Amino acid sequence: MTTTASRPRAKGYPGYSELHPRTKEAAPLARSLARTACARWGLPDEVMEAAALVMAELFANAVRHACGSSVRVIVDRPSDTRVYLAVIDRAPACLPHLRAPEGDEQSGRGLVIVESLSERWGYDRLGPAARPWGKRCWAELKVAP
Repeated sequence: MTTTASRPRAKGYPGYSELHPRTKEAAPLARSLARTACARWGLPDEVMEAAALVMAELFANAVRHACGSSVRVIVDRPSDTRVYLAVIDRAPACLPHLRAPEGDEQSGRGLVIVESLSERWGYDRLGPAARPWGKRCWAELKVAP
């Protein structure tokens, strides 16, 4: 499994970024990056676990619904009160949408989890508006100062 080493952002606010294979086997690496970043920033365990779970759901959606061989995973700290999590894939037309799974459905709960743990979440298409090459699905967690 090929992955890039985690390095802190050289300039600006604190953050980390890694490139991982778009496979379910790489999901633990994405969760680990979220946990590691939160630990390095001295955030409480409940924030660390929420970040890991949100990242796991964003990553799982990219594995299931995107295309391409890899995805970029990002964990940033844009302010003292926010943690920003994102997954970038190459499927600009496959946009996430929140739905209510019925009964014992085995899928469709990922964004419900993201919604419940995040202050806000969304997506951005990447590239020229007329011909985007990918999208970034993101979530922001609120952190008590």
